[in-house]
Amino acid sequence: MRTVRLTTAQAIIRFLRAQQVERDGARLPFFAGCFGIFGHGNVAGIGQALQQTPEFRYYQTRNEQAMVHTAAAFAKMHNRLRAFACTTSIGPGATNMLTAAAGATINRLPVLLLPGDIFARRNVAPVLQQLEQPYSQDLSVNDCFKPISRYWDRINRPEQIIRALPEAMRVLTSPAETGAVTLSLPQDVQAEAYDYPAAFFEERSWPIARPHPDPALLERAVEWIIASQQPLIIAGGGVIYSEATEALRELAEATGIPVAETQAGKGALRYDHPLALGAMGVTGTPGANILGREADLVIGVGTRYSDFTTASKTAFQNPEVRFLNINIAEFDAFKHAALPLVADARAALGALAGVLKGYRVPEHYRARAEKFNREWDAEVSRLYNLEHGPPISQAEVIGAVNRIAGERDVVVCAAGSLPGDLHKLWRTRHPKGYHLEYGYSCMGYEIAGGLGVKLAAPDREVYVMVGDGSYLMMNSEIVTSLQEGYKLTVVLIDNHGFSSIGGLSQSLGSGGFGTRYRYRNPETGQLDGDLLLVDFAANARSLGAAVHSATDLPALASALEQARAEPRTTVIVVETDPEERVPGYESWWDVPVAEVSEMAEVKAARREYQSARSRERDHL
Repeated sequence: MRTVRLTTAQAIIRFLRAQQVERDGARLPFFAGCFGIFGHGNVAGIGQALQQTPEFRYYQTRNEQAMVHTAAAFAKMHNRLRAFACTTSIGPGATNMLTAAAGATINRLPVLLLPGDIFARRNVAPVLQQLEQPYSQDLSVNDCFKPISRYWDRINRPEQIIRALPEAMRVLTSPAETGAVTLSLPQDVQAEAYDYPAAFFEERSWPIARPHPDPALLERAVEWIIASQQPLIIAGGGVIYSEATEALRELAEATGIPVAETQAGKGALRYDHPLALGAMGVTGTPGANILGREADLVIGVGTRYSDFTTASKTAFQNPEVRFLNINIAEFDAFKHAALPLVADARAALGALAGVLKGYRVPEHYRARAEKFNREWDAEVSRLYNLEHGPPISQAEVIGAVNRIAGERDVVVCAAGSLPGDLHKLWRTRHPKGYHLEYGYSCMGYEIAGGLGVKLAAPDREVYVMVGDGSYLMMNSEIVTSLQEGYKLTVVLIDNHGFSSIGGLSQSLGSGGFGTRYRYRNPETGQLDGDLLLVDFAANARSLGAAVHSATDLPALASALEQARAEPRTTVIVVETDPEERVPGYESWWDVPVAEVSEMAEVKAARREYQSARSRERDHL
């Protein structure tokens, strides 16, 4: 057997280069390269291997958490058919990845993590940045990745990668199991050499299958649909990942079943399709939430039914409601005591369309759904054109960005009040035009995620919408975007604090405590003094970005036009009124209120909370 003598790190990079993925007859390289920051735990191992392998591109980032966000966004944009590796040193470099690794796993996005680890041979312990425990020497900070990884391994001998890397690939390429995969690499083992079988580095293609639904369950699903009078489809991220948007449109048009969308599923149907109800749940539209409340059959396609989708189990109130779930993951398919079609979304929707020929919902039901679509479009236009302020409203900012964005351009966001407003108001015209990280809703994802989107789709304009809170947490990847020549347009909304939680706090009787950017008031001892003003324009300019500031809609429109023509990353700073909010529509979210309090506002909020919570249902 022919062998190749390589270090463990060199062998890992050579193996990753050879991995392909295949779906529907199309094959492409799975890994696009490696993000990394080097320290003593990986510079002479993975770092050296990357240095001698320029065809496996290395990207230098500024923050370890950010690089995993970027990798996750890239994978999402590619419908999980491509991915990045991320390498760090042992210690804080590794643990900085934890937050974003959790986000990747929660959002079911493939990311390969290669953190350095403590010495396998142990004789020089404790090494710099080592966490010691008196009850075990087989422990490091990398064990923190175990609960947030879909596969975790520690490579204590060079030959172990022969078994570990294929297992890592199996998980990374599984639509049902994918997420963060962690291979902890002791720094001494990274540099050790071994005679690896040459066959280990031959090109390998991992097929992404499209499982079809069980025939007997499909037959029962058809019976349920035909028996229903008010069915509703809830399109989740699985519709987009499986490239099933056309199949969904055809099924909706043939049957008249209206479609509501989760955050991950937004864009599954164009906003102007007559049967598109828009957002479902806590951040939903009136039509979606009213028909959800009345539905006798909920057809969930590729959704995991988060509390925002189900409005904390208050969304579906019909006493006779049943659930039919189409999902590649068995875990999600069985939720809500559903009839489970464990299958690829495109395959299942096509199968349903084939056996539902001739079925139509009652005409009055279809007409009602189309009326909701028209009424919501008028409400969006109203909110886009409030003529509020100055400062202007956040809804008007969204409208301005939506108007300038092309059909294939992408809006990126993650946290704060923006995701809820975007879920309601953004007019989606392309399945990949709306990119929200809302499984973890991680502050700081926005700019890093925007970079990942741009890496995946360099021909599209990418609009990163970010609040001042998230911007201050992580703006470092502006520098990376400039270094690599990937232009972003960052619309930075300055509302002087944490607007989303501020509004939530007010609704819970706490008056926005601790959510505003204000100086400490010596008279009250609280953070309720004068506004704490931050010069965001100067900050962005210091990082190398082109910068514009806007105080009204004409100035914002002009800045957006200039940014579109700008070849480098541009930051547009616009102040908004934090109290001019987009209304809630027919929905509620379970956030517990203090059961006892000395504050009258909290007592009142608790009474309202108890009343609303009484509508929560267990779907058994």
